[in-house]
Amino acid sequence: MRKRVVGKVISDKMNKTRVVVSERIVKHPLYGKYLKRRTKYYVHDEKNESKVNDEVLIEETRPISKLKRWRLVKIFKKQ
Repeated sequence: MRKRVVGKVISDKMNKTRVVVSERIVKHPLYGKYLKRRTKYYVHDEKNESKVNDEVLIEETRPISKLKRWRLVKIFKKQ
């Protein structure tokens, strides 16, 4: 089973590539405070469908380029 992540498109300036950010909340191991952590993914979007601020589902795939290891599966919310 491949990993799947829900995130938000923050850049659509490249051709067939999107930058998607995923936020998660983690608890600090010692102090117990909840912290936001962000991860940026470079995602392959073959048809250039998604735009900035779209909420998307991405899936892990084989390496497509130096940075791209994810592909677009579905667009949840269009902006």
